[in-house]
Amino acid sequence: MRKFAGNQDLVEVEAATVQEIIDHLEEKFPGFRSRICDDAGELRRFINIYIDGEDVRFLDNLSTEVSDRAEVSIVPAIAGG
Repeated sequence: MRKFAGNQDLVEVEAATVQEIIDHLEEKFPGFRSRICDDAGELRRFINIYIDGEDVRFLDNLSTEVSDRAEVSIVPAIAGG
């Protein structure tokens, strides 16, 4: 995902939810949202977002709250055989 975030491996934003993080990243890096969300605004199937190691799909998805200093990882799924 670095290439969509100005080749940065770490980006800091202030946000209360995962959706707000995506909104801030879209402001900083136009086009970022379309890489991780589909046309309906839902997380793409092969993109995983973790908050402090917890998959947001098992929490409240994009509505998941994010605490101060939380580590959020956006990771494309890796497939292979």
